[in-house]
Amino acid sequence: MNEPLKQLVRKLEDARDPEAAAAMSAYMRDQFPFLGVRTPVRRQLLKVFLNEHPPVKEWIPLMWEKPEREYQYCGVDIALSLRKKLEPSDLPMIEECIVSRSWWDTVDLLASNAAGFLLRKYPQLQAEYGEKWLRSDNMWLNRTAILFQLHYKEATDEALLYRYIREHASSNEIFIQKAVGWALREYSKTNPASVEAFIGQEELKPLSRREGMKWLNRPGKRQ
Repeated sequence: MNEPLKQLVRKLEDARDPEAAAAMSAYMRDQFPFLGVRTPVRRQLLKVFLNEHPPVKEWIPLMWEKPEREYQYCGVDIALSLRKKLEPSDLPMIEECIVSRSWWDTVDLLASNAAGFLLRKYPQLQAEYGEKWLRSDNMWLNRTAILFQLHYKEATDEALLYRYIREHASSNEIFIQKAVGWALREYSKTNPASVEAFIGQEELKPLSRREGMKWLNRPGKRQ
């Protein structure tokens, strides 16, 4: 790890709070150890650090080498701060971060705001990477295939989204079921009639159906 990042590590270590760390780890089902640096403090520390040391993309994967979860959060924030500078050649790096120390808290931001941003900028790569993630044995890449268009709105490739959902509609994995519902709920804000028809026609898991219909069934929407 280079000297600037060592400075960031020292700043985060100095802010360590064991009591908060235990609570934060418990909230994440004890998937990862934490320093106990709460989000506002961590973001302020990172903001000051990045003002002093302009980030480079090579820092991103280094944040996954540390065990405490706050480092991965910093890695995500660095990736998002640099996303306009990322190139297609950086997609394998984003993938590696998605499949390393994986949980929804990092995967979803990388899927929709880093990988998704790149694939919207380079739409000719959507099918290539989307198919790769769709067919992967890694559940988190399957989730990424479903979620990468989450913020595309009118630019959503509807046929692609629906096909990817159909491929995993029967999954018993809760993270896939919720991804299906989330993707449908977000797209329903752009094309409600299409999503309502899709949900009505497809064999979806109950959780996916409920999540997908939440915006359509919001209070005051239906008479």
